[in-house]
Amino acid sequence: MDLPTAVKSYQFGERAKSELIVVSQLCSALTGFSDTQKGGGKKMLLFLMEQVRSEVAFAAKSTGEKEFERAINSLNEAISLVESDQPEQAVEKISAAISASTTPAQVAWQVLSDHGLL
Repeated sequence: MDLPTAVKSYQFGERAKSELIVVSQLCSALTGFSDTQKGGGKKMLLFLMEQVRSEVAFAAKSTGEKEFERAINSLNEAISLVESDQPEQAVEKISAAISASTTPAQVAWQVLSDHGLL
């Protein structure tokens, strides 16, 4: 991995991980909402998930890292689960997306570290 790609992969990976952790926490919180609150909460959660997916897609395109594509696929599955009123199961798919997004960041960190940049 060259240095410019390492910088982008590290930055995108860390950002995706942080955003996906928030999405995971909100999925868990949605299960505790009352029936009257669930509809609005679900809409907002889906909007956020779609925005995060868009950012991860940008990361995939900008870096060429296949792990970001894996994260998108897991996030797509999580979105489908939330749409089907299964936010608890969506958390597992989001965890897979977090793991996939973390991998390029870890590889990039090593490259940047080897070059004395971290």
